[in-house]
Formats: sequence, structure tokens, C-alpha cells
Amino acid sequence: MNSKNEKYLPLTESTAYILLALNEPLHGYGVMLKVKEMSQNTVEIGPGTLYGAFSTLEKEKLITMVAEENRRKLYSLTNKGRQVIKEHIRRSEILIRNGEITKNW
Repeated sequence: MNSKNEKYLPLTESTAYILLALNEPLHGYGVMLKVKEMSQNTVEIGPGTLYGAFSTLEKEKLITMVAEENRRKLYSLTNKGRQVIKEHIRRSEILIRNGEITKNW
């Protein structure tokens, strides 16, 4: 991973889900629904949080607006965003492997 991208890590749970949801182009409401579904209803992102995150993620070039349909902006991951979420997942897998020992507690 590019060391410049390290500054984005670790991601918050909400940001990680937003990036994962944007693996395909979606508008804000679609992202909110997908995050809720992917997280099995454990993460719910409101419009204020989402659009604030979109602004920040777009400014940092982790996502980009790819189209506008009926006044709805569609966003998608950039290559940089894809690298960041992949590294976040790699780190999370390490945490999970280490957490496996707690099953015996």
C-alpha cells in the first residue's frame, strides 16, 4: 500500500461500509440501504453523516461522482479508495485472527 494512503487508516466502521457499498456506483439513499443490509442492520447511516462523508471522501479522492440521474448523484470508488479499503480489510483480518483466541475465554 502507498504510505501516503496510511493516513486514512484505520477507517471508522461507517466509512468502511460506505467505501464497500461504493464498489458499484450508487446514490446516497442507495448507499444508506446497502450499508444497513451489508451490516445486518448493525450500522445505520443518516443523511447528514453520509453527505458529510461523501464530501470528505470526494475531497480526498477516495470516491468520485460518476453520473447524475434525476438530480441524484452517483458515486463510486476510485483506485485510491479501493486500495484504502483493501488495506483496511487486511488489517481487520489480522484483528479477527487474533480475536479468535478469545473464544476460549
